[in-house]
Amino acid sequence: MLSETTGCRVYFKLESLQRTGSFKERGALNRLLSLSDDERGHGVVTASAGNHAQALAHHARRLGIACTVVMPRHTPLNKVVSTRRYGARVALEGETFDDALARARELASSENLTFVHGFDDEAVIAGQGTIALELVDENIPIAAVLVPVGGGGLIAGVALALKAVDPSIRIVGVEPENCASMRDSLRAGGLVSIAMKPSIADGLAVKSPGALPFEIARRAVDDMLTVDEEEIANAILMLLEVEKTMAEGAGAAPLAALLNRERLRADLAGKNVIVLLTGGNIDVNVLSRIIDRGLAKDGRLAKLRVFVHDRPGSLALVSRLIAEAGANVLDIFHIRTFVPAEVGEVALDFVLEMRGPDHLEELLALLGANGIRAEHR
Repeated sequence: MLSETTGCRVYFKLESLQRTGSFKERGALNRLLSLSDDERGHGVVTASAGNHAQALAHHARRLGIACTVVMPRHTPLNKVVSTRRYGARVALEGETFDDALARARELASSENLTFVHGFDDEAVIAGQGTIALELVDENIPIAAVLVPVGGGGLIAGVALALKAVDPSIRIVGVEPENCASMRDSLRAGGLVSIAMKPSIADGLAVKSPGALPFEIARRAVDDMLTVDEEEIANAILMLLEVEKTMAEGAGAAPLAALLNRERLRADLAGKNVIVLLTGGNIDVNVLSRIIDRGLAKDGRLAKLRVFVHDRPGSLALVSRLIAEAGANVLDIFHIRTFVPAEVGEVALDFVLEMRGPDHLEELLALLGANGIRAEHR
């Protein structure tokens, strides 16, 4: 269905199915395997509030290496619990990632630990590049690979490997418009630190890309695109409904670009396009909001305000008409104050499950035919 929608032959690389739910395991494992016996004996430390923390903790435990993870104090509890479950010692330090990073480097020095950067590290970049080797093993002609970009370790590794195999493969990076630090750095010709806005693609929210990934990107990445928050949310919902696959915001960003950038689709029409679905660790509360907003946009979830006389039987009449129209009531609220209702009227706010916009119009017409004033909120 997505191939038909975009005009390309779309393939997904499902890194969301890794043990810890993201591609980060590749770079973390490769870095751990490169440690000397002495470094293994002392242990490793990193700063992360998400996927890198869990990946490093998981593989460190597998290899018998002590692992310390420094997280900002306001890191969501589920991420802290997950990282501890993988066997890491977790320290909550500072208000921001930069604070946690500074503390991790202090621990590396004071406790003789090896610091493992999440993206600005040669072994980590090489580990992420194993994705590209697996794509080559599929033995299909690849026109382009769409890669989400945060610190840049993933796109650096993928670009290095694929360009070595076939320089004609197009490498396209995708960032949230709210935190497009790689795009801005490439435009400036050097590393820049941006003022970020919140993004549901929190795994890509990096003030400045890594120095190593930036140098690789400036010579191996063909294009950088950005997507907005609504586009990312819609891509998450489409993956759920169409592909039956759950993606976090960072993982869904490349699909958002393919769905919403006409020039990209035109350039790749009829060609094989790989979309890296890099992670599935999305907060269930965020996912719930995304689903509700998507349903509302499609007209399958609607809020209706109805004005009726404040007397017995009015609610029963409206409820009967809603049922007659085939809509389902999820919530109902009585509002007698702070609404533009006449004296003696009450406003009823309904949250309804609908079949779509046409169904809503049918309901409004039915209410109007029965003398009931209603408006779509």
